Amino acid sequence: MQRVCLALPTMRSCPETIAELAEEAAYAVANFGVEVHLLIVDTTDAVAFAVNAGAVAALEPTPGVVVHHLGEARQREFLGRVAERSGAADPELLLDLMLPRAVAYGSCVNRLFLGAAALGCTSAHLRNDDADFQVLDGRKVFPIHHELLSIGRPAGEAVAGVSRSELDPADADKPVMLVSGSFIGELNVDIGEIHELDPAVYREVVRLWAPPVWSEEEKDAMVDVSFKGAGSEPFSTDDSVLGVPDIWDVYMCNIALDHRAYEVLPLLPSVETIGSDYALLHALVHSRLPGVTHNRHIVNYYTPERRTDAGFINYQLRFVKFLLSMLYLYPVYGGMIDLGRGLLDERHGLKVEPILDLVRGSVDWDRAGNEHCLDVLDRSYRKLGGKYAELADVVAGRRQQLLDEARQDAERWAVLVDAWAALVATARAEGLGAASEGLGAASEGLGAASEELGAASEELSR
Repeated sequence: MQRVCLALPTMRSCPETIAELAEEAAYAVANFGVEVHLLIVDTTDAVAFAVNAGAVAALEPTPGVVVHHLGEARQREFLGRVAERSGAADPELLLDLMLPRAVAYGSCVNRLFLGAAALGCTSAHLRNDDADFQVLDGRKVFPIHHELLSIGRPAGEAVAGVSRSELDPADADKPVMLVSGSFIGELNVDIGEIHELDPAVYREVVRLWAPPVWSEEEKDAMVDVSFKGAGSEPFSTDDSVLGVPDIWDVYMCNIALDHRAYEVLPLLPSVETIGSDYALLHALVHSRLPGVTHNRHIVNYYTPERRTDAGFINYQLRFVKFLLSMLYLYPVYGGMIDLGRGLLDERHGLKVEPILDLVRGSVDWDRAGNEHCLDVLDRSYRKLGGKYAELADVVAGRRQQLLDEARQDAERWAVLVDAWAALVATARAEGLGAASEGLGAASEGLGAASEELGAASEELSR
């Protein structure tokens, strides 16, 4: 029986999301006959973890669905064991790259990838804790429907499961390694207020995301589509397309990836940086592998902490670091575009060697572009005034640190890419180990939850 991983990273209380994903898992079992491992990697504090553990314990048992709820202590044990036994020269560094003491979007997804490998899953289906499913005629619209129709299959076979095909006949034997929808609702980057305050400033700030070699017209066109997903039109009927996806049509929180993709290339382990989890998608798209895009879009919303004073500063700094990361990512993406199908081996799988060469080559890129980026942001934020002027002061005070961290993130990514194959192989051999398993093993799950709560409480008391 095919085993798949429905994956949720979270750093907040999200009992409703856990319940919804259990429903999606049950849908997948009932309609596709797969075994679904719902893997929740949870880095909340003791109070929030208790809420999430309670949500797991309250789930109705469903044959074919197994829930693994891993708190930070259990993740650290698993990752430390894998790093130590992988043969790495510096396992402590790898553990820090996988589970840093800070928010790291790419790292949390990398943990899910290693967990999926440890569970023997053939695909990972990624969701997030700040999104809802759409509803039509009282039924939730689950993206896993389209994902399981196509993921991992030869593209020529996947034609039967899509609304229309743009597949090059020469690609019929290539596997579908990516199936993705997008989102509707609020912008997936919380900068809409800037547009409300001053559209011209918004345009200038978002243009900083564009590759510097682009024309002014191309940069303006990018601004018009950035962070908006699929707009606002609600789901009414299924529509899906097979072909080489456009990078603008894929969304990391509504995606399925074949194990032959995520077991080759990890995401950036950048801390406090949004958008650090898209490099793998660029590799798949730029290598011209076939994929499926569909319209079972999720509904994005903003979590309340972003509206607090501290939450505002923290989130906006993550956006600043995202812009600075582009200096090191665009040479990699450009190289991927140039290599095209040269990124693939004779079995149509990704080759890590040329990607690693690109990553290493980006590290010494001239940081003048990032100096300019910070100058533009400083001017823009001060023009907006108020809390944005305060943000400008914070960014100015950390200017050198931000510049250094952007380069260090590129260096750390190269280290992780180099070690990734060994980490994946070790995770697969070691297995996930003891984990809380709801939906059929509730008592074991509650015991594991109690252990996590004890570890979390001890950590909080220090």
